[in-house]
Amino acid sequence: MTPNRPLLSAALVLMMSVSGAALAQTPMDDPLDARDARRVDRMEKVVRELRAIVFQGRDTGRPVVVQPAETDYRLEELNRRVSDLEAVLTRLNGQIETTNFELRQLKDKNAALESQLKGLTDRLNALEAYTGAPEVTGTGGSTPPPGLGATPAPVNATPREAFDRARGLMLSGDYDGAEAAFEGFVSRHGDSNLAPEANYWLGKTLVVRGADGEAASAFINAIRGWPATPWAPDAVLELSRSLIALDKAADACQALGELSRRYPNAAPSIKARASAARTEARCG
Repeated sequence: MTPNRPLLSAALVLMMSVSGAALAQTPMDDPLDARDARRVDRMEKVVRELRAIVFQGRDTGRPVVVQPAETDYRLEELNRRVSDLEAVLTRLNGQIETTNFELRQLKDKNAALESQLKGLTDRLNALEAYTGAPEVTGTGGSTPPPGLGATPAPVNATPREAFDRARGLMLSGDYDGAEAAFEGFVSRHGDSNLAPEANYWLGKTLVVRGADGEAASAFINAIRGWPATPWAPDAVLELSRSLIALDKAADACQALGELSRRYPNAAPSIKARASAARTEARCG
């Protein structure tokens, strides 16, 4: 039996139509998944950035520098900032240490000035004690204390009289006269028990005149044997200051060391001035 060709053709056409409709209704998979889409987005972003950099270089005429915008570059930038902060902190710490050192120096200088002021006050009080109680003579006049407006001690004066006259000249502010008087005393009464103290006061007058070398010699003669007297610690301190003025810092530091060792109970004012002298001499 021969098949009917028109019917067969119609059946084939109908089957193809149905298959096409089924295929049209079945969804097809997207060839790009989510990861591929993100990669494409990143690539497009990089391309846009590169185009912007190139156009910027073309417009400004400057060389184009492309820096990675990823984790390595960010870490490098953070490390650079941390290094900058560490440098700033180091500089600030150094400035703080310098300021503290300067403050300590100012404190020591202030203590030395206060000690000098106290010494001047004591000197004025002693001068007032001399001038406030004059000795009444038999003629109704008054005799000034030894040295105050008086002539130098005569050659036949006792060591005590000569010393008192020289001391009085110094207390009156006549340092030139006191220097000459103490030099005469040391020359004539060098074996007297007052000679060390006379050398001490002679050194004081020489310091006023700025004769640091002669003053150092006088102070050395004053403290020879390290006497246990009230003026001895100040004599050692004045010796160290004269040595500092002579640019003999090492010798000054040695003298200051002996001051602490031999006179541990020195007055606070002496210790404060000694501390300032150590700073000035840069003693270790």
